[in-house]
Amino acid sequence: MDGENFTMIGKSSDNGGVKAAAVADAAGEFLASGVAGSVLERHIEWIDTDAAGHQHNSVVMRFVEAAEARLFRELGVVSYFGNAPRVRHEIDYRAKLYFGQRVTTAVVIEHVGSSSMSFAFKVWGHPHEGRDSVLAAEGRFVTVCVPEGAEKSSPWPETVLAALKQRSTI
Repeated sequence: MDGENFTMIGKSSDNGGVKAAAVADAAGEFLASGVAGSVLERHIEWIDTDAAGHQHNSVVMRFVEAAEARLFRELGVVSYFGNAPRVRHEIDYRAKLYFGQRVTTAVVIEHVGSSSMSFAFKVWGHPHEGRDSVLAAEGRFVTVCVPEGAEKSSPWPETVLAALKQRSTI
């Protein structure tokens, strides 16, 4: 994670205000790029850090999965859970996140196939202890519909497709 890959969003400010609004604006712009999406805010807790003093790599995917779960709860499609395993994911780490730092995670569905969904996500760190807001991580993942008890993929149920159609942002 060298400095040339950092994407600064706002000037340092621990009290939020205009600087925090820059993260919200970036998240809103990202959400508008997908079929449907959701945003989640969390703080980096002590358990989320590693021996180097910044986030452990696993915390990014936990935040992404929490935002994904929020999206499908907002859609009212709880049947998604347990029937949509990941078949692929990738993460590009851009900047460090630190204990106590507020983090915004946005997830969008980029494409809905007959039995798969492609997602994109971005994770921003808010201003913290003299550090600017940054794009900390971004990536993609793919899930497939595998109904309970099945061994292979199946088309998405109509309830999932109807909920996505109703929520579509494009």
